[in-house]
This record gives sequence, structure tokens and C-alpha cells, in this order.
Amino acid sequence: MDRHPTRRQTYGALLALTTAGALLLTGCGAGDESHYNGPNHTGLPAPAPSRAQGAEATPSAGSDPSDRSSDHLSTFALDVDTASYGYARRTLADGGRPDPSTIRPEEFVNSFRQDYRTPDHNGFTVTVDGARTSSPDWSLVRVGLTTRPSESADDRPPAALTFVIDVSGSMDEPGRLDLAKKSLDTMTDRLRDDDSVALVTFSEHAETVLPMTRLGGHRAEIHDAVDGLRALSSTNLGEGVETGYATAVEGLRKDATNRVVLISDALANDGRTDPDAILERIDGDRRAYGITLFGIGVGSDYGDALMERLADKGDGHTTYVSDTATATEVFCRQLPQNIDLVARDAKAQVAFDPHTVAEFRLIGYQDRKVADQDFRDDRVDGGEVGPGHTVTALYAVRTRPDTDGHLATATVRWLDPTTRTPHENTGSMETDALHDSVWTASPRFQVTAVAAYFADALADGEYAIPGAPSLRSLQSRAATLAKATEDKDVADLSTAISEAAPL
Repeated sequence: MDRHPTRRQTYGALLALTTAGALLLTGCGAGDESHYNGPNHTGLPAPAPSRAQGAEATPSAGSDPSDRSSDHLSTFALDVDTASYGYARRTLADGGRPDPSTIRPEEFVNSFRQDYRTPDHNGFTVTVDGARTSSPDWSLVRVGLTTRPSESADDRPPAALTFVIDVSGSMDEPGRLDLAKKSLDTMTDRLRDDDSVALVTFSEHAETVLPMTRLGGHRAEIHDAVDGLRALSSTNLGEGVETGYATAVEGLRKDATNRVVLISDALANDGRTDPDAILERIDGDRRAYGITLFGIGVGSDYGDALMERLADKGDGHTTYVSDTATATEVFCRQLPQNIDLVARDAKAQVAFDPHTVAEFRLIGYQDRKVADQDFRDDRVDGGEVGPGHTVTALYAVRTRPDTDGHLATATVRWLDPTTRTPHENTGSMETDALHDSVWTASPRFQVTAVAAYFADALADGEYAIPGAPSLRSLQSRAATLAKATEDKDVADLSTAISEAAPL
């Protein structure tokens, strides 16, 4: 059964165009029991419950029976995309309403800082916490994974970045190419001398404007190339991606982070429009050369679905920028400071205890789900994560009445980026660690809940998150949380909810 016919039809239609993207490599509560396991670790997470003890068969409103785990396991590839939230904010600020097919709640949740403990090693800490909702027996359970930030920019390896820049006519709109050029100029001054950049542009055809060039001694040359960018005509994004990857392969640097950075509104209308061929190229170069993709979306009209699709295929992530502040954050802080990789092919698996849990639903991550049996198959693609990043997964969990004890164990597995040695870490929680109410939990947990509820409202209740308040109530809670956390991002969330709330 397809739970998302509208979304999948939208994806299918947009795939006939061809776009690309993926973002750079961008969780502690009473239930945190994190344990780091080194290269020789052979331990397992909590034993998988017997299928005979599986979840009850009565589906809840808005749930898809295919999402219901009969063995109480939930497995997904890590993902730190945020483009869905950024694009929704832009659409609401412009007086519109985002298409429900573009709403991915995990990208709303992952747009906010969390309160997880930072690890003192090069792996992940695992946090599991939760709180009861106003719906009887239903709780929200948060699984948080976080990595240690780099101590300084000098700790990372050099970067070889191939910027693939859309210079089609649609990029002439304010806030597209002009914003990209300003950001690239600032970023050029902040990268290290031993970093390298290449520039590829595409309109009707693609062109390598600047081959891979070391910044040391060549910054003026790079600035000149950026300043010379002009919007032209149609959008041959397929050729742009092909040429970008060819340029990245030609300029490949050993012992460096090699990445393609696509900057586009993802509105292809010319040239090769077979997305499968482009996806194959992205996947092939990822596997052969370790080149990852970072997609930066711009523009009021934006091809969200294909950016997301190509990001997944290219072992990368997507983000969306709509103004100078977000562009500065992406180009000038995230990209220069978080070029390094901490984990490749990272996956998470959550085992819910059938004694205490009647049913559960992972909220979001539809396109990142992994077969339970493939959790420890390191040939199966996972997600790439950098230093100082967090990944949050939120579950709707129905507990069995009058039971207590172990609730869930979460395990994250990843490969060392250099040696590809597997590592694992776990965390767990008990039912008595559940807060009595979502709204008495920690402020950061409440922000997570508000973001998820907001996404569900914009998606017309598709995710059926239990205990959902009205938008007006969510806006009030977000405003209170913004004051409590002194966090501008939470204040922006309150603004976005007010723009979506009915008068």
C-alpha cells in the first residue's frame, strides 16, 4: 500500500525533469546509556524480539500497515537534511502554503539545536528520551545521535570542492545567483590555502569555468571567476551534473574531502532529462572516488523532490537558502568548518520491547528506511555525518496499559571514513523515564515536538502524530520556548507558525 500517493506522483512527475543536489555533512536524557565500541566491537543491540511477539495488528489513524514492524525493529539511514523546513519557511513568508508533498518532518526536527551530550570520542553518543502525549497511552520518543565538533578548522583534511552553479534565466531572480555569488566570494576568503575549488556553470550547456585550483596564491583568480557569473537562458541541469562530476574526478585529491556542491533552483527544462542516468553517474562516482554531493536550493519556485532524490543517491544532503543570513550560515560556517567526515554509511536501529510497546511509528524518514536485516550489512548505503552534527528521529509509541520496564534500545552503526572499520554505540530507556507530558519535558524536547507537530499540520495530518495541538497553540508554545532558550531559530519557528495559522 502506498501511503504517499500524492508525494510519489509528485516525485514521478518531477523526475521527468532532472535536478540535483545534496547537502554537506552536517542525540541526553534520563534514559541515556551510551556505550562506545571500538574497531573490534562484536556486540549486538538488544536481542530482536520474536515475531510471535509482534505489534498488535490494529492500525491507528493515518498509519500505514507497511510501516508497522512485526518484530519491533525500526531501521533507517541517518539523514541531516533541512531543505524541507527552509523551503516551507520561505513559502510561508511569501504568503503561500507549501505543497504537502514537500513536507518531511525529520527535516523540520533536524533544523534545531538539541540538548544531547557531546561524545568525548570520535563516534556518536546515543540518547533516548520521551514524554507522554494527551492521547491515551501514546508517547513521543526521541532518539538523538550526535558527534563531537572539531576543535579547530585546522584539524580537518584539505577540501577539493567543485561548485556546479546554475546560471539559467530563472536564476536571475533576486535571492538566487546574486546571493550565491556573494556567498562564494565570502567563502573563498575563509577557506584555507591548502583547499581547492573548481567552478562549473550550466545553462543551455555546461562549462568548466575554473579547473581545480588551490586557494593559496589564487584567491584573486577565483574571485574573478565568481564575479563573472551571469544568468543566461535555459536549464540543462543534467549536463551540469555530468560536467561537474567529470571536473571533480579530474581534479580529485588524495587524502582530501572531494565534494560536488550544486547550487540551483532545480528547475530543469533542457538537455538530458533521464534522471536514472544522472543518478547512476552520481552513485558510480560516489562509490569509485568517494565524491559526495552537497545540494543548496534557492528561489521561490524550487524543485524540492529531485534535489532530495539526488542527495540520497549522492551520499549527501540538501539545504535551502533564502536570504543572506542563511546563506552565510551555509557557505561561511557549515561548509568551511564541517568539510571533514566522522562517519560513512551510518544507520540506526531501534528495538522496541514488545512487553511494554503495543505499536510505534517512525515520524518521517520515508526515503531513508533500511530493511532490518541490512543494518549490519555494510554494503548497504547509509548516511554520511560530519563533526558536531546531530540527527534526531521521533517516534509515536503506544505503550501497553499497566506495564512498565524496558521501553527501547537504539543502536547506531557507522564506518570509519578512512579505514571503513565498523563501529557501534547504543542507548536505551525505561518506561519510568517518560515525562508525564510533552509540555513538561526539557525545552529542547518541546522544540522538537513543536517542529514535528508543525510539519504534520502543513502535511494535512499525514503523519498522524498523537496529541497534536492547534496551530495557534503551537505558535504560543514556540514563542514561549524562544524566550526560554534565547534561540533565534526557535523565534523564527514561532513566526513561521503564525504565518501558517488561520486568522
